[in-house]
Amino acid sequence: MADKVCIAQIGAAHGVRGEVRLKAFTEDPLGVTRYGALEAEDGRRIEIEAVRPAKDILVARLKGVADRNAAEALTNLRLYVAREKLPKPEADEFYHADLVGLAAETKEGEAFGTVKAVHNFGAGDLIEVEPTSGGATLMLPFNEITVPLVDLAGGKIVVEPPVDM
Repeated sequence: MADKVCIAQIGAAHGVRGEVRLKAFTEDPLGVTRYGALEAEDGRRIEIEAVRPAKDILVARLKGVADRNAAEALTNLRLYVAREKLPKPEADEFYHADLVGLAAETKEGEAFGTVKAVHNFGAGDLIEVEPTSGGATLMLPFNEITVPLVDLAGGKIVVEPPVDM
């Protein structure tokens, strides 16, 4: 399991006073403010001074970011929090970070691939699987039909890919 979990990603600059668009990956989007300073993927500490909801996103003011140029320099930066600060997931819930890297196999136990990423483009979670046989990655719905079993302790998921794959 990952010791840090990505809870937000900075988007484009918003306005000229250093605010940024912020995409939260927490259950409650405003929950990104509950964890104190966040760690950026490059190791910097990022503190959220203020945040407000906007259309489908948050707008945040970050400590030390006072103008548009400084805000633009942070575009696409992922923000992490230590796992121990996060609530323990329920039995049927998973942090995306825990799924990445798991082996994917069929219900018959045959190797299918490796989970490379988990995405959500607005219509539900998708797992991106790199096939064992090579070739392009596959996007599969992350639901109980396509992924009937997640075994974190065993380091694997069971997949039921659609028949036309």
